[in-house]
Amino acid sequence: MTDRGRSALKQTEDSFTVGPSSLHWNGDELIIDIDEISAPPIISRVRGKIRLKPKAMTSKELLLTQDGAHVWRPFAPISDISVELNAPGWQWSGHGYFDSNFGTRALEEDFSFWTWGRYPTSNGAVCIYDAERRDGTALDSAIAFTSDGGMDYTDAPPRTSFKRSLWQVRRETRADIGTTPKQVLPMLDAPFYSRSAVETTLNGERVTGVHEALDLNRFASPFLKPMLAVRVPRRAKWTF
Repeated sequence: MTDRGRSALKQTEDSFTVGPSSLHWNGDELIIDIDEISAPPIISRVRGKIRLKPKAMTSKELLLTQDGAHVWRPFAPISDISVELNAPGWQWSGHGYFDSNFGTRALEEDFSFWTWGRYPTSNGAVCIYDAERRDGTALDSAIAFTSDGGMDYTDAPPRTSFKRSLWQVRRETRADIGTTPKQVLPMLDAPFYSRSAVETTLNGERVTGVHEALDLNRFASPFLKPMLAVRVPRRAKWTF
């Protein structure tokens, strides 16, 4: 990831370009072309193509705060994906999704902690979105998606804590009483953020999905934010 200035941005009805990388919708697939340089400690070129073909698309949104300042949009919660990066072993295909968060205020202004998970199920997929807001209220959402694009709130078992990340970020997700979630694949560890593949049990079904935990008290620390410039470099100028 690289932060770039306005000169690096181009957008049309079907495409979005940021510097050397882009997303393009061809009416059937979202095609993502990547040409970037990875961050320290391992600096290398990351080039290749990702294709995401939705099985289900939605036009609904989840308001994360009552005033709508933060919104989660699951564009394609059930998709097929293929990844072809120009490095040995960096090619695979499988089950994927495409979503996005939007907001008009900084996350740390309105949230102290949140956890999110998307778990493929026998009927489609379930997304868990739980958060602790600064005003003392909580977001507790479990949403079921079907392969034909259906989306509805669903019952989910209680929040259940499991082993903290390498940076000791606390983690929790939903799990049937008497069961404990567990990480099965690490993806990203940061002082304020964890992303991993997690196995849990939801209403009797054992599922494995992408999970994230975000500690916004840590993120808001003036000692921590300067570290982001190391992991996410900024490039102010770009010429097409």
